[in-house]
Amino acid sequence: MTARNLEKLEAARAEVNGDLAVSMDVTKVEDWDNIVALIKEKYGRLDVLVNNAGGGITIKEVSEFTTDEIDATIKLNLNSVIYGCRAFADMMKEQKTGTMINISSVCARQCWPTWSVYAAAKAGVLNFSKGMYLEMQPYNVRVTCIVPSSASTGFQSACGIGETTDKLLPEDIAETVLYVANLPQRAVVEDVTVWGIDKQVNPL
Repeated sequence: MTARNLEKLEAARAEVNGDLAVSMDVTKVEDWDNIVALIKEKYGRLDVLVNNAGGGITIKEVSEFTTDEIDATIKLNLNSVIYGCRAFADMMKEQKTGTMINISSVCARQCWPTWSVYAAAKAGVLNFSKGMYLEMQPYNVRVTCIVPSSASTGFQSACGIGETTDKLLPEDIAETVLYVANLPQRAVVEDVTVWGIDKQVNPL
């Protein structure tokens, strides 16, 4: 398990009886290089990679964004996924097996005002995943994109718009990840959208 806050990571690791918690910043290429070296040394292989990092950074009209805010939003929500898949691609190619699971957002498919920059990044994750799968398919490596609706994860509070009361919960997304990872090797899910039962969308 990796994230920036080691204290929270250790608490999560203990909660699920995990093996290893490592502090890293997924927007930094050198941190990906370090984690690949660590995985090779400690385990010798990686069977499932879940690229789950993301954040709104700021949610507002495009005209109000600074250049730094745009760059930070794209780097966290799109570049980090590309960095992660690139980092472990050679290892999984050599293994001739593996599963990469990239977490996008329904913003990749639906449009809401003030979410445009975030949506652009998440749409990139969805289409990157499709292309990455075609590259990895000859090596028996699966790449899946999970497209979750808004859920009560703390995401909204982190970007300053107030937490939701959505029925969809983090564990529902986790169950989807587990389902995808546990499919027989002969089967692959291209992408899957997970909605909360209470969510209504009126498309543009």
